[in-house]
This record gives sequence, C-alpha cells and structure tokens, in this order.
Amino acid sequence: MRLLIKNGIVIDPSQNLNGKYDILIDEGKIRDIRTTSLDRDCISIDAEGMYVVPGLIDVHVHLRDPGYEHKETIMTGAESAAAGGFATIVCMPNTQPVIDHPDTVRYIQNRAKLADVNIYMLGSVTKNLEGEVLSDYAILKELGIVGITDDGMTLNNAKVMYEALERAREYKLLTCLHCEDKELVYDNSIHQGDVAKQLGLLGRPAVSEDIIVARDIVLAESLDAKIHIQHVSSGNSVKLIRRAKERGVKVSCEATPHHLLGTDHWVRSQGTNAKMSPPLRSDKDKKEIIEGLKDGTIDIIATDHAPHTEEDKGQDILKAANGIVGLETALGVIMTHFVHSGIIDMRRLVMLMSLKPSELFELDKGTLKVGKDADVTIIDPNKKWTVDKNQFKSKGKNTPFHGMELTGKAVMTIVNGKVVYDEITR
Repeated sequence: MRLLIKNGIVIDPSQNLNGKYDILIDEGKIRDIRTTSLDRDCISIDAEGMYVVPGLIDVHVHLRDPGYEHKETIMTGAESAAAGGFATIVCMPNTQPVIDHPDTVRYIQNRAKLADVNIYMLGSVTKNLEGEVLSDYAILKELGIVGITDDGMTLNNAKVMYEALERAREYKLLTCLHCEDKELVYDNSIHQGDVAKQLGLLGRPAVSEDIIVARDIVLAESLDAKIHIQHVSSGNSVKLIRRAKERGVKVSCEATPHHLLGTDHWVRSQGTNAKMSPPLRSDKDKKEIIEGLKDGTIDIIATDHAPHTEEDKGQDILKAANGIVGLETALGVIMTHFVHSGIIDMRRLVMLMSLKPSELFELDKGTLKVGKDADVTIIDPNKKWTVDKNQFKSKGKNTPFHGMELTGKAVMTIVNGKVVYDEITR
C-alpha cells in the first residue's frame, strides 16, 4: 500500500526534524520525506494541524497470554496498543508458562505475526520467576528476546542478582528490574503514608524501593553492566539514579503516566483501581519523578499495562490484584498534563515514548528515516475526549482514568506501512 501523509508537523529527534513535511510510504518502508509537496499516485492522508511522529513504543506491557487469556490476549493487547498510538510493544514474561523456555517464545512469536503491532518480549531473569536458578539467556537471546526481567518479582538474593548481571552482560541483554525489598513490604496494599494509616493499613514504604535501586546500581557499577529500573515510584530512587548516571553507571529508568500524575490519595476516590505495584506514592515523590522527567533522569515513559478482571480488582484492598491498563490512556494523559501544561515539549515526548525506548532495547525503530520501517503515529494535539473504559479495545477495564477529560489523542497508527488504527478517514 502506498500512503502519502501530507501537511503534518513532523517531529523526529533521530533526524532533528521539527516542521511541516510530506512523507511517502511504500511497501512498508519510509520512501521519501521532504518539505516540498509530494504529489504521487497513492492514498493521501491530510495531517494538517497534527503531529506526525515515529510510531510510539511501550517497553512494559503485560499481555497475559499464554495462561491468563481471560484478562488479555496477544490480539486484544495489540488492538489496545494500536488505539493508543503504539506501533511497538514489549511484553513481560509473567505468563503461564513463563517466558523462560523456547516453546513459550515461539508461541508468542507465532501469534504476534497476526497482531496489529510489532511485539517483542523480555525473557525471565530466573526460571519460573522463582529468583533462584538463572534462565538460559543464550537460547532466549538466539530466539530474539530483547532483554530480561522478573518484573513483579524482586531478586532479593544479591548473589543471584550479581550472577544474572554477569551473564546478561555476556549476552548483551538489558536487565530490567522491579525494585522492592520484600522484607520491607508490610502488606500487599498501598504506599506507607498518611492514607494507609487512616485506612488502617501497614503499607509498602518507599525505602523498600530505594534500597534495591541502590543495591542494583552498586552491582551494575562493579560489573560495568547495563540495568534498567522499571516503573520508578520513589523520589529518592530518582536521586540515586541521577547521581549514578553522573558518575557513568550504565543505568536507565522508566516512569509510568500514573506515577507521574497520581498519588496515594487517589485510593480514596478510585479504590483498588489506584492499587498498583509499585504503589502510587506521596506528592513529594511525584514531584521528584516529574523533575527527573524534565532533566533527563527519566529515560522512558512506559505504561505497565496490567489488565485484570473485575473480580480480580473487586476484592478487599489487601487481596485485590495490582495494576491498571494504560495503553489507551497514556498518550492523552501525558499530552494533557505534561505537554499542554508546558512541563515537557513534543520533542521530549517523542524521545520518551519512541526514540529512547528503541535505542535502549535496540529495536531499530523510533525513526522516520528513509528506508526504515514505516511505523508512524499521527497525533491530534487538540482533540478533546473523555476516557470511557467501556470503549477500550483491551479486555481490562481497570483504570483510574475513567471519566477523565483529556486533550490530545492518537488519531492514526501505521505499522509497517499498514493503517491499523484510524480516526482520520473513518
């Protein structure tokens, strides 16, 4: 299919582009991009007044498939991603069976061929996410995984973590880390703060994150290994990562839209839809994460898309499942509360949500360079819309953003030259 995107404001940090360009797409690739008008015999898409950016990338998605298809499937997750403007997603290994075996990798790869978006995966750091025996990184790397994580589970054993980093460095795999000292988690509820006290909960203190972040930075520094801290929630963790970067440690990190916008006070109005891991923390923590977003300490915005059934989330706060869906709300939340408010600009958004994820996970995406895959997201910055969980493509409806009015939305997602989501021409 030949497509011509006309009149849009192209923002592509990989080429230092920020202006009005026409883009020609043919046979799944970017074929031409220029400021002068391109007039070709093909399907024309008028992007007047809209941003045209490299396809968005989310490096932290729970697809639940295999094993938990009642929560999400590879296909519904991909549809949700496309609707949110994501051309590429990276799925987590906490499936059943875990992504620690060639059969599971092949299962996901085979289904991903039929999906609307590009799907990559992380393998598990340890077999069955048990924190004891390392997975076979050689086989997983050969099959195409782009990193490793025991996401949701922390390797409390420093010896296992040390050996994992050694092995990951050998196979050039990025180690992605959920940081929380299990011994400092008093109960499976919310941030240990004033709200927890008022609700009679013991909570999960921010220092439980800080301790593991500090430990893993020290281990990475000693081995000259690369680590990526997932879903940073603590202000002190941001400071630790900033200082580590300043002295040359190979550490990167991500923040979620919900940790950038929300606090533990959301639990009062949203109940278990504001319960996640790590938990929403204090206003002070949130401010530090936003500061990290502004100064470059935060490398990536990732959703930690975590679909659950109503039954999973409808239980007592101590028993309810952790997590929210985020693929279809992330861009709108960031546009509304961080771009339109002036905290970051559109170039920084594209860095956080496309180019940097591609670079860190070596995906060969995140660009509109001629000859590269035609993954494109078209964003209407002024489109006003109200989040309606009942309209989600995802099976998961667990969101604290239901009813929130947002400004800015992906109105077209193109993956390998194919339009997979369209609000412009329909």
